[in-house]
Amino acid sequence: MLGLSCHPLSPEQAPAVYPLVREAIPGLDLKAWLRFARRVADPRRAAREGIIVVVRNPRPMPCGLFVYRKEQELGHGNVLIAEHFVAVDLLDAEPVMQALVAELDGLALRLGCNAIRAMVLSPTSQMAASLTSAGHRPAGEALWKEVVAPAGGSSTVSAR
Repeated sequence: MLGLSCHPLSPEQAPAVYPLVREAIPGLDLKAWLRFARRVADPRRAAREGIIVVVRNPRPMPCGLFVYRKEQELGHGNVLIAEHFVAVDLLDAEPVMQALVAELDGLALRLGCNAIRAMVLSPTSQMAASLTSAGHRPAGEALWKEVVAPAGGSSTVSAR
């Protein structure tokens, strides 16, 4: 993408992308983000997990990102899992999204992955449309349930 470049986020850059991450996860607090990002963005872990950011050159501030991890999946081998996509631009976020989508393919190849699983929380989002136009297709459905411990602290399970 002309004027846009993607690269791994360094742990020191984690505070700068916090406003972007809040677009994907509105309730996330800064302390939790920094703890997560500094671990995941460690360059020694880049072959297994990381955070990819896109910047509009020559500006240094990221305008998009996604979080990734490489997993071994039965029947598929190495799979790149990408989630928490964010693309922000004052005039047009589409080029930012296209840069992120293009980076997925390159990253999957560099990591030796056979497939990409892109997790988009809102399937009607522009990011989902960009992924679909790049050849991604629905492959199942992700269901979500939050597990909350009872008021007493720990949960117990009894067999009857």
